[in-house]
Amino acid sequence: MNALAATNRNFKLAARLLGLDSKLQKSLLIPFREIKVECTIPKDDGTLASFVGFRVQHDNARGPMKGGIRYHPEVDPDEVNALAQLMTWKTAVANVPYGGAKGGIGCSPGDLSITELERLTRVFTQKIHDLIGVHTDVPAPDMGTNPQTMAWILDEYSKFHGYSPAVVTGKPIDLGGSLGRDAATGRGVLFATEALLNEYGKSIAGQRVVVQGFGNVGSWAAQLISEQGGKIVAVSDITGAIKNSSGIDIPSLLNHVKENRGVKGFSGGDSIDHNSILVEDCDILIPAALGGVINRDNAKDIKAKFIIEAANHPTDPEADEILSKKGVVVLPDIYANSGGVTVSYFEWVQNIQGFMWEEDKVNAELKTYMTKGFKDVKEMCKTHNCDLRMGAFSLGVNRVARATLLRGWEA
Repeated sequence: MNALAATNRNFKLAARLLGLDSKLQKSLLIPFREIKVECTIPKDDGTLASFVGFRVQHDNARGPMKGGIRYHPEVDPDEVNALAQLMTWKTAVANVPYGGAKGGIGCSPGDLSITELERLTRVFTQKIHDLIGVHTDVPAPDMGTNPQTMAWILDEYSKFHGYSPAVVTGKPIDLGGSLGRDAATGRGVLFATEALLNEYGKSIAGQRVVVQGFGNVGSWAAQLISEQGGKIVAVSDITGAIKNSSGIDIPSLLNHVKENRGVKGFSGGDSIDHNSILVEDCDILIPAALGGVINRDNAKDIKAKFIIEAANHPTDPEADEILSKKGVVVLPDIYANSGGVTVSYFEWVQNIQGFMWEEDKVNAELKTYMTKGFKDVKEMCKTHNCDLRMGAFSLGVNRVARATLLRGWEA
């Protein structure tokens, strides 16, 4: 099941739980606006190249729309629609005053020079500058984009609208980026895991953890969990997978990854087949890479008691059912990985106030939001007698539906 089908299915189940009528359901699903633009740039060799850029703005009932911009060759409209919709529910679950959006450009960033990427980003911004804005739609980095991309968007947007640091988040610190933003999603995963374990009278110390994916989110989550006494017993990324049942030394692994651009060949663990990482023996499994990795083929072999979804949509609905029967507790992506958008909100707030926070304040506020978020999700689970995924979805959908009705927008 692709991301859009799965998101729509979860929405419909949540809407049924909440008793929303079909007209309201329909208006909540239809995107507010879909934008598609052609971006033509001169390449370094003087030839012209054309790329398609797009932005799906899903919903703005609760505030400006928010979501990443990705540069990737396989930019699929269905997937972007699903991710924009997912952002609508995720911002509502996190209880930050945003709606959802997503966008990007169909290109291979690795094949473009830095000057070509800059020209492409600036042309894209010129095409959409009057459709984004501090109180309209606030982009952020995603796959294939980074703080430098945001700096170019900010600069190009500011040529039309005056200096506006709050128009994008995930910026470099020197241009109004927030301290703690880089680690935010991984730190949110830590706080989410603590909140869940707390429910079962456990703490992170001594738990055996497997992390699938060692990019920004996976590496921060592994580092922060091991600092709290968790034992990281296996890690994988695109280059390979390693395990060490007495616990991997994460600081050494981080140095190895920096030097060798991957976990492969790390001497502090044994190499294993990276397809087997998800079924390694552990207490907590953290999928932090791609979607759809836990499916009906491997779900029955998973040994973890808790799965924390740091990636977007890592578990197929069929796998959900198998895991549920086995008694595995799944903490859903729309709550578990919302640390990033929460600290993006803090960045936006700091920019609007023109007053920057210390990193300790950012992290303390994030912990407050993540802890409160878990309580809210659990309340919904009790009210509707459902699992955590449906609890989170119905919480998000309910908040958006209420805002929609209060604003008099029902069809």
